[in-house]
Amino acid sequence: MQLVYMYMDSPVGTLKLVAHDHALVAVMWDNEDHKRVRLAALLENTQHLMLLKAKQQLQQYFAGQRQQFDLPLDFQGTDFQQQVWQALLTIPYGETRSYKDIALQVGNEKAVRAVGAANGKNPISIIAPCHRVIGSGGALVGFAGGLDKKQILLNLEQSKSA
Repeated sequence: MQLVYMYMDSPVGTLKLVAHDHALVAVMWDNEDHKRVRLAALLENTQHLMLLKAKQQLQQYFAGQRQQFDLPLDFQGTDFQQQVWQALLTIPYGETRSYKDIALQVGNEKAVRAVGAANGKNPISIIAPCHRVIGSGGALVGFAGGLDKKQILLNLEQSKSA
């Protein structure tokens, strides 16, 4: 299945959106480590319907007009990673969860570090809200886009959900 991509500007920098005909596959950062999310060959297509829909919904999110995304998602990863990424999708807008909370949710309270590793490999940033996962003490830890961008996303959501 051919993967296509386009870039979009956002308040957290340039994002690279990746999709195929049936779903969004990735939202990647401008400073992305190419080893974090491995993808097959990509073809640029700025008119692809799935990419345009993702861009529109992300623009609405950044404008404070969207709290939930309505896009088909195609996560590529291990069964455990998939469980963690599905758990991310259940974190309400404007709220946070700890890595331990996610470990409990996926049924393995001892898997806190594995949850952190899976969270770090989340290919669909922002939409699968890995930025809403924080350390047990409330500290901002680990984020592929950088902690400054994590803080921007959390501030955006907390200001719009208040």
